Amino acid sequence: MNSNDIAPCGIDCINCEVYEPNNRRDVWQMFAERFGVTAEEIACKGCRIQGGCSIHKDCETLECVKAKKIDFCGDCSEFPCRKLMPLAANAERVPHNLKVYNICRIKQIGAEEFLKESSKNREYYFKGKFKIGAGPQL
Repeated sequence: MNSNDIAPCGIDCINCEVYEPNNRRDVWQMFAERFGVTAEEIACKGCRIQGGCSIHKDCETLECVKAKKIDFCGDCSEFPCRKLMPLAANAERVPHNLKVYNICRIKQIGAEEFLKESSKNREYYFKGKFKIGAGPQL
């Protein structure tokens, strides 16, 4: 595990179903049929390696990070910006609202330690119950 396993925006690629090392051919095939491509074209090596996500082709955040020559959005003087703003849309299916939290954790404990805890963070996000003032509860 290394920083190539984390997108510049903070999304933890290693926990994504289209991430190639996770070998989720059933998911690749589902997306392939939706987008009219092959399953192999959906299998993602991570946006740092292949220059963007295999599903979300035009990522303004990735282009911004490249233009500023930084590793993570958290390295930017404008962090957090609107590109990372949490939204209710698709929040029950997609972990996009974890970006700012993830970037803050990466800054706090480093990429390698963050990757060790990232799958648990997703479990809290998707299965946890919200308790005001206490954060997610499983």
